[in-house]
Amino acid sequence: MNSSNTAPLDSRQLRAFVTLARTGSFTRAAKELYLTQSAVSHSMRALEEEVGCRLLDRVGKKVVLTEAGEALLQHAERALRELIQARETLGRLGKWGHRRLRLGASTTACQYLLPGVLRGFKKEYPQSVITLEPCDTERAVELLESRSIDLALCLEPQFKDRLEFQPLFVDEMQFILSPSHPWAIAGHVDRPDVARQQYLLYAKKSYTWRLIQSYFAEEELVLNGVMELGSVDAIKELAKLELGIGILAPWVVEEELASRTLVSLPLGRRKLKRTWGISHLQARKLGMVEETFIRLCKSACERFARVDSLPAALPDRPPGAVAPALPHPHPASAS
Repeated sequence: MNSSNTAPLDSRQLRAFVTLARTGSFTRAAKELYLTQSAVSHSMRALEEEVGCRLLDRVGKKVVLTEAGEALLQHAERALRELIQARETLGRLGKWGHRRLRLGASTTACQYLLPGVLRGFKKEYPQSVITLEPCDTERAVELLESRSIDLALCLEPQFKDRLEFQPLFVDEMQFILSPSHPWAIAGHVDRPDVARQQYLLYAKKSYTWRLIQSYFAEEELVLNGVMELGSVDAIKELAKLELGIGILAPWVVEEELASRTLVSLPLGRRKLKRTWGISHLQARKLGMVEETFIRLCKSACERFARVDSLPAALPDRPPGAVAPALPHPHPASAS
């Protein structure tokens, strides 16, 4: 017997082995497999020769597994389950209209952007199988590189040598606060007052958090009072109660700005802008499914781009009143 062979085992032999182990009888196994008893017996001898040890013992008319047979049974059952699942998956994908799309997206995109896009996508591919992995930009890049997802709806990655990035829209981070906050009433931000405020920021480990910290570091300002929250909705509600100032893009507070339950003010003369888009591996050739999803995203994001291009939403002001800008120690940036 050859015990050093590392070639894959024959799936038909494994199926016969598992059936024989379950029934305990060559007769019943042969009947279930639509084979002759001699064919099953020959298959088991070939399998034992392949693995290099005895797998079965006869006890009267009953067949029992040896210790090696018990060990093989666990692996064989798992392997056959995987093969059955693979066949079912390929069968679904082979049918007309059945497609798979694996997406990664930030929680903000999942909440505000994806619902409408996926609704339109399902109309075009009603039988499609969609999986969605909520993740930050850096995690999305990891999932793309490991081929765990097909597309990522995220911010533009810093390092994207192996990635293709298709921009969708650019937004601008702004102060989001209650209309009764002194800044909102005055219509501007006093630079010395920035460090003394309480801020409501999303997820300390997020890419956006680091962008905000980097922005204020370059402005030579430190945000001393920061409350970390895991929900954009929580940031908005606490800001309405004057329990802090959010730093968000206007498109995620569009309804609140329109109803005047929140107002926005620019961070300063220098803008903090982010580029949203779709990332995928450069080596991956996109099919019709992925191209359709990207097209729907571009259409949906046109509205968000318009929202973020509007001036900051301020409280109603007397005619002719002008809101002064936040003083800035550096020349204005055109970014």
